[in-house]
Amino acid sequence: MVRPWGIALSFVAMALVATLLLQRLFPYPFLFLFFPAVMASAWFGGMSAGLLAVVASTVLVDYFFVPPFHSFAINATDGTYFAAFVVCALVASWVSSSKKQSEEALREARDRLEIRVAERTAELERSNAELRRSMQEHEIAEQTLRKTQADLAHLSKVMTMGELTCSIAHEVSQPLAAVVTNGHACLEWLSAAPPDVGEARTAAERIIRDGTRAGVVLGRIRALVKKEAPTRDWLDMNEVIRELGVLLRDEAARAGVSLRLDLATDLPRVKGDRIQLQQVVLNLAVNGLDAMRGTTGRPRELLICTAKESSAAILIQVRDSGAGLSAEIAAEIFRPFFTTKPQGIGMGLPISRSIVESHQGRLWATPLSGGGSLFQFTVPIGSRDHDE
Repeated sequence: MVRPWGIALSFVAMALVATLLLQRLFPYPFLFLFFPAVMASAWFGGMSAGLLAVVASTVLVDYFFVPPFHSFAINATDGTYFAAFVVCALVASWVSSSKKQSEEALREARDRLEIRVAERTAELERSNAELRRSMQEHEIAEQTLRKTQADLAHLSKVMTMGELTCSIAHEVSQPLAAVVTNGHACLEWLSAAPPDVGEARTAAERIIRDGTRAGVVLGRIRALVKKEAPTRDWLDMNEVIRELGVLLRDEAARAGVSLRLDLATDLPRVKGDRIQLQQVVLNLAVNGLDAMRGTTGRPRELLICTAKESSAAILIQVRDSGAGLSAEIAAEIFRPFFTTKPQGIGMGLPISRSIVESHQGRLWATPLSGGGSLFQFTVPIGSRDHDE
């Protein structure tokens, strides 16, 4: 408190000295220097110092410059002039102190803003550092993911080669077995006395047909596994199924099973790969025959049906009266290498489903309540087919 008052008194004293020196040059009292003294006191010392400067200036002006001089009395003539001086001094003090407070508030706000900016800058720097660290971790994770994907791709190729080997062994075994059977038959006909050349020729023709079929099946399986586009033609599925009739009837007869075909009339043609779709029907039929080999107590019958499922697809069904499917087996039978046969490799149904799906169809199995199972698949009529 002492320092602001000392500042106020010092400025007022300097204003007094300067005014005394200059008053002889002006006809009227030169009092304007007291206003800067009041403003400077309020600026540097605050409101209290400004008020003290006003009081001190008022006293000194009254004593030295307002008649009667060297007296604190004020005559009526100069009272207005003196009152105006006092008011101006008060206004000057208020303006100066208000300006000072405004500047101090502004400076304080600027300081707080600088502090806030510094804090936000530090936070942003920390965030940037965390972001850079996160990006580095993400890049490392991406590199790890790419390496893992490369390893998985290599593993997938190895597994595909294994699946291809199993597929070829599974699919070619049937025509090769037929080749061997017809070869034995051909030898028996030729060994007869006299040799039955006609039957031997028929057996040889069957050998050529089954050998050719084995080669075609092998090529088609390779194309399927390699994701190549299948060879598609307009097919009559009834005709495709009838072509399997002779082979299936012989197999059914050896298994003691009756084969029945229930083929719909006026079945629309579909576009597909004849060998692949024929192989699907053959796989399902052979599985049905195998399922009924140990069946007793009810008729053993394999039924192959065709029907128009809708305006967009046809339906092929293969029904057997075997042991049927449990819920657990039904959920697993299309998984590669899953099999219920002692000598099976578990690739027939997965390959069949891949063939059907490559034709934009669907293959599924349904257990029958009276025993047996129903395998059925669809083939689009044409709205989803593509010309190759």
